[in-house]
Amino acid sequence: MIDTGKTIFVAQTKNNQEMMRRSLLLASVLYMMSLGVQAQTNDKWAGGGLDVNIIGGKVVKHTAKFRADVPDHSGGFELNYVRQTDGRKDWQQRRRYPLVGFGFAYTNYGMDSIYGKCLSIYPNLQIPVIRAGNFEWTFKAGFGLGYATKRFERFGSWDTLNTAIGSHFNNYSYFATDFRYHVNNNLDIQAGFNFSHMSNAAFRQPNLGINMYGAHIGARYYPVTSRPERISTALTPLKNRWLGQIRLGISGTELSVADGPLYPVYLVSAYASKRYLSKNKAFAGIDYSYHEHIYAFQRNNEINVGNEKANSWKGSIFFGNEFLYGRVGIMLQVGIYYKQAVLAGDPYYEKLGGNFYIIQSETGILKELFASVLLKTHQTQAELVELGIGASF
Repeated sequence: MIDTGKTIFVAQTKNNQEMMRRSLLLASVLYMMSLGVQAQTNDKWAGGGLDVNIIGGKVVKHTAKFRADVPDHSGGFELNYVRQTDGRKDWQQRRRYPLVGFGFAYTNYGMDSIYGKCLSIYPNLQIPVIRAGNFEWTFKAGFGLGYATKRFERFGSWDTLNTAIGSHFNNYSYFATDFRYHVNNNLDIQAGFNFSHMSNAAFRQPNLGINMYGAHIGARYYPVTSRPERISTALTPLKNRWLGQIRLGISGTELSVADGPLYPVYLVSAYASKRYLSKNKAFAGIDYSYHEHIYAFQRNNEINVGNEKANSWKGSIFFGNEFLYGRVGIMLQVGIYYKQAVLAGDPYYEKLGGNFYIIQSETGILKELFASVLLKTHQTQAELVELGIGASF
């Protein structure tokens, strides 16, 4: 006779054991998956951190035209998301693993009734200068957009003392050097010096710009680690090739009166470049620019009647260097005029900005195609912002 109760008990026991084995297997799989997800998450966020800096400084009168009083001191703070490169791109290894970042800064110039405040955002790059153990000395440069809460205005707020800024939206440039100590893989402390410049490059008048120098102190926190595993490979040096390059640009500027018409400026640059050390390009060439506002000034004042166009262009020779970071190039240029327009100024100028490379090729006729944004200045006074497109052959 079959014992039905015993049979049922044995069957249930086997089912429970099978369910337990399946549960243990499923738990093991989920555990291994969680470890994989955690490892991927840690790998994804490794090298990412947040900078917080408290800034103190002072606005400097960089020209005799700067008539308004400046405050005794200015201040603000900076938040900057940074990412430690790990060598996945060749340029990261060639550049000794720099940090890339995207920053936000708040600046209170200290005299709100005249200068207001500045809110700025800017991509930035931090370059190591010296590394020794847990100490390092770095240099940082950032270029972006700044919003000025106060601007020159003849009607409405009647803010006519602020001849430094003629528009709300402006170019914002930030330079800093840091002395940093690595407390551990998650925390750095730092102190250093900085300089910021805000202006619209004469796109709107008046436009003396606001320059502020100062010091800062802060900390940097990495949720995972500040030292992700680095990739180091034996890179083949790039050829020190010569290129012929041309750049076409356009800009706009007011003449001298606030709220006046906006005049175009046309620019052409032709130059030769030579790559070296697989990460830089030295270049030299000629600049040409034609200024519609100078032509209008002559017509309005009956100067050089019949020859206005011949006295509305500038020509120069220039040289410079471009620092290559993958598809981005940071360019520094100095030029000397051989031909001035009727509204002559300094005999030399500077250009600072960047190129973004749409095409980069080691072979073929067209080696490079790039878009550029350049700030042209005469010492500390900005003249224009050039938007351009160029090619290299």
